[in-house]
Amino acid sequence: MKPDLNICAGSAMQRQLGGLCWRKKNGAIQILLITSRETGRWVIPKGWPMTDHTDEKAVAIEAWEEAGVTGRVGAWIGRYQYDKVQFRATDREVLLPCQVDVHAMRVTGLSKRYPERKQRRRKWFDLAVAAQKVHEPDLAALIAGFVPPRD
Repeated sequence: MKPDLNICAGSAMQRQLGGLCWRKKNGAIQILLITSRETGRWVIPKGWPMTDHTDEKAVAIEAWEEAGVTGRVGAWIGRYQYDKVQFRATDREVLLPCQVDVHAMRVTGLSKRYPERKQRRRKWFDLAVAAQKVHEPDLAALIAGFVPPRD
């Protein structure tokens, strides 16, 4: 039986920040995706804005905690929407609508030890494959059309 899906009553769109973590390997652009803790779907590192930090710093913190990466966070490159599962039971899910502002992050370091290493997997994908792996159409379009900033 499929659970009933309920959007949180009266919930306004919530803002999150995400990092499109990228590198060049053998001349090709690759995107680092991680699995979500709840569903195991491929996603980008993301989280809530932090009052004591700029958006770019918050993206860097989330990317470190969730994917073990360090690097240079660039300007905003786009946004996508998704429904965050707030509560899950056998017969229903409560969802919170979220809008994710995405920043490009050129990865310069990858650590084996990071806070969520036992909760997630991470993997590098070529642009086209990364775009196919994510479920959100707007995120897929952002990835497929990604052009890294000039160094």
